[in-house]
Amino acid sequence: MSEQISPYGASPSPASTPQPRVRIHHLKQMKERGERWAMLTTYDMYTAAVFEEAGIPVLLIGDSAANNVFGYETSLPVTVDELLPLVRAVSRTAKRSLVLADLPFGSYQGSTEQCFHTAVRFMKEGGAHAVKLEGGSEMVPQVTKLTSSGIPVMAHIGFTPQAEHQLGGYRVQGRGEAADALVELAQEMEQAGAFALLLEMIPGEVAQRITSSVKIPTVGIGAGSECDAQVLVWQDMAGLRTGKLPRFVKQYADMRTVLLEAASAYMDDVRSGQFPGPEHTF
Repeated sequence: MSEQISPYGASPSPASTPQPRVRIHHLKQMKERGERWAMLTTYDMYTAAVFEEAGIPVLLIGDSAANNVFGYETSLPVTVDELLPLVRAVSRTAKRSLVLADLPFGSYQGSTEQCFHTAVRFMKEGGAHAVKLEGGSEMVPQVTKLTSSGIPVMAHIGFTPQAEHQLGGYRVQGRGEAADALVELAQEMEQAGAFALLLEMIPGEVAQRITSSVKIPTVGIGAGSECDAQVLVWQDMAGLRTGKLPRFVKQYADMRTVLLEAASAYMDDVRSGQFPGPEHTF
């Protein structure tokens, strides 16, 4: 009988019993059992540890680090060399979660060989367990190359941020006649060996069609409630980012206010001489 992994880490085993690493076949088993799961981005050891303790089975070091860590306006400028240290930090920390690394813009589109060598760097130098890449049918050869080489791939379809200029900005994809093509693309990616599909900014009914037409898990972001899993950027989820948020974001905390109040209190204590006190002095 195959071992079963709970999507949120709950286990009847004693606390002293090490929990098994989440693997790609466990995610497929969750789909077969109808168990939904959550994925979050993470870019450092502390959030990785917290999210893993919460039971998040997949941690994504996204190219979203570009505008959530490095201060770029979009995800396009971030490089492999910038992302690798973040992947290493997460992979060194996570003991159970599957660590998924984004391939950044320009690092895999050129050829299947370029894609392979970039993915190998994330696996060997970063310690990632799988990679994610964006694109349409033109990326099927890259997915085939990686999976045939033993590298698990999550295919990102629908709205693909790395192609925002070609797509005319942040626009919903797969409406009307384009829906059938998107369903066919999902099936192509499955046949190429992708272990999961990330569906971004597509109509909910199209995401439902895709989810029911493939045997691999679908992960939604702005794709409705019928996907097998959901993903959010953690700074959006935790309320750290300000300004107008995408419609598909739900904030579960107000971390910006918490940090602001803590930093202000610290500043006030330093100015008044209350910190450090006798208890903080050697």
